Amino acid sequence: MSPERIVVEERARLVAATAEWIAAAIAEDVRSNGRCAVALSGGSTPRPVYERLAEEPFRTAVPWSGVEFYFGDERAVPPSDPRSNYAMARAALFDRLPRGAVRAHRMEAEQADRDAAARGYEALLPPRLDLLLLGIGDDGHTASLFPGSPALEERRRRVVPATGPTPPRERLTITPPVIADARRVAVLVAGADKSTIVARALQGPSAPRDLPVQFALGGVWFVDTDAAQRLTRKAT
Repeated sequence: MSPERIVVEERARLVAATAEWIAAAIAEDVRSNGRCAVALSGGSTPRPVYERLAEEPFRTAVPWSGVEFYFGDERAVPPSDPRSNYAMARAALFDRLPRGAVRAHRMEAEQADRDAAARGYEALLPPRLDLLLLGIGDDGHTASLFPGSPALEERRRRVVPATGPTPPRERLTITPPVIADARRVAVLVAGADKSTIVARALQGPSAPRDLPVQFALGGVWFVDTDAAQRLTRKAT
């Protein structure tokens, strides 16, 4: 499997291109189906994209009232914690959109019974996400699917507790079937520090249990020029 498309742009242009793609996908789904289920990614790379979506013309042109927001993973911290993916999305996007337009379902990973929290979130997820946004870590992880994790073998459950390599280690994450079932997947990558792992993921052998982001090879990859510098074939 290879990506549907690899978009390589300078960082500022990549943010605009990604925001435009997301806005168009949402508009199409709301126009066709009356709704769009979007799962957001955490991390520093998507934040400027969310901020761009909260600006004009997207702020008023996108049919936000038809969107339901979900998350691909979350750390076991309260929603006010700066390490929370929900907190980042709220500050960068939700709080900047028109009042009353946002319907967001956060992962309550801070619950003492994380298995119950995972099952509860699984019940909230639609059968198929319309749009899933993902990132990539230095080790090739995506969401909180880390190399060698038991969650990589999951085929029935759609949300499970997970353990990360750095604090806060306890998390919740979607599983590979959620990625496979999503109607659209976008992987957002930026920075020279990601260039080696990007080249391994896109042009190396298939090894998703070592490089979990390869579960998303069927999506569209938005990669800035720094992160793409080790690619031998670049397409736009």
